[in-house]
Amino acid sequence: MNKGECETWITLMKNVLQGKSKSLDFRPYSKQLISAAQLALEKFCPIQRLDYANNPIQLIDFFSGAGGTSLGFAALNSVIPAFKMLGGCDVNEMSAMTYSHNFGTPLIHEDITNLAFANGALTTLLDMIGYDKNKPTVMIGCAPCQGFSSHRKKHWNEEDDIRNSLIMAFAEIVKKVQPDVILMENVPEFLSTRYWKYFSAAKKTYEEMGYIVKANIYNAAAFGVPQERFRSIIIGMKKNFVLPSGYLKSSEYRTVRDAIGHLPSVEAGVADPHDAMHKSAAHKKSTIEVIQKVPHNGGNRPAGVGPKCLDKTKGFSDVYGRLFWDKPSITITHYARNPASGRYTHPEQDRGLTAREAALLQSFPNGFEFSGKSDDIYRQIGEAVPPMLSSAIAASVLIELLSVSPTICELNDSPQSINEPVSNSYSSVIAGIKTRGRV
Repeated sequence: MNKGECETWITLMKNVLQGKSKSLDFRPYSKQLISAAQLALEKFCPIQRLDYANNPIQLIDFFSGAGGTSLGFAALNSVIPAFKMLGGCDVNEMSAMTYSHNFGTPLIHEDITNLAFANGALTTLLDMIGYDKNKPTVMIGCAPCQGFSSHRKKHWNEEDDIRNSLIMAFAEIVKKVQPDVILMENVPEFLSTRYWKYFSAAKKTYEEMGYIVKANIYNAAAFGVPQERFRSIIIGMKKNFVLPSGYLKSSEYRTVRDAIGHLPSVEAGVADPHDAMHKSAAHKKSTIEVIQKVPHNGGNRPAGVGPKCLDKTKGFSDVYGRLFWDKPSITITHYARNPASGRYTHPEQDRGLTAREAALLQSFPNGFEFSGKSDDIYRQIGEAVPPMLSSAIAASVLIELLSVSPTICELNDSPQSINEPVSNSYSSVIAGIKTRGRV
């Protein structure tokens, strides 16, 4: 597709968005729109309300964290000015500050259960952020995933885990606001047998309100994130739609080298003089000694090196391991600063990952600015939805909002919604999916 053709369909989308023409089928341009949004993402820097004040579709982000999901929609605005950022709500004040700083929105440091159930709390918030019930709205609700993680298997009988109830608290807010689009992200286990009751309860609630709800599990690497990160994506709309599709084959995945290979070398605990975030933890001497014995480029900790307990227990093969240069990273979490927590050691340098490296592996652009101390920043990075993934989701959401109903062929050719539990624990089959190259 040449430049002129691209400009033509972007103009057509803008016309539909502005009510100047009727809906068309923009799905054939999905890949081009995703590509444009992801290119815009790389140039992101903090924005202000004036930058998007006249955009027609409101966006509210609950459990926003630093704003990884919203960042995808903000990047898309550089291609088609569609979304008006009303605010990101998070129970962690530092995360809420990061969101507010980058998107020019009011600081919303609130507990969502209070907003969902306390008399008048939600109305007060909506008034404060300038919500207009007569305008289309996208509502994001990426509830904390800890309650559903495979790493919490020993707690699987704790059905009263407060994190799980947050799913229904978000559903209560949806019931009151009735947004045009609901978007949720969680760990794959959310769609497993153990937690299906939470998903199905929320889905039933949404369907009773008139939403069509679809869910699938994706590898973020298939959307250009230099990281193997499997996540469930749930979307609800009051019209039929197709789910997003990954566009990269496993042989095309971006790698650790692609993401961080250009960064200058730094010693453990010493910041790059030109980038304060390019600084790792100041490891203990004993930690450095272990790392020095790990072979470069994907090497594992040799047997007998490091804490003896690691040789007595299976399941710790990644501890102190180095990342591979020419493969995607493992899943980046808030523990990514600590080589003793997994394969979070630099491929060659004798240290853990710097905050900048973790951010780039999560696909955050250099221009995104994090608030807080080192621990706050690593946590915000690790808990975020990768912006490269959210840019693709944002493009898909906008296309579905502006397009006519999908044809039977389009529905059949798109990813199918998961309508029954994928397994007892989805993490148990991820290795097989990677091997078969199905995701």
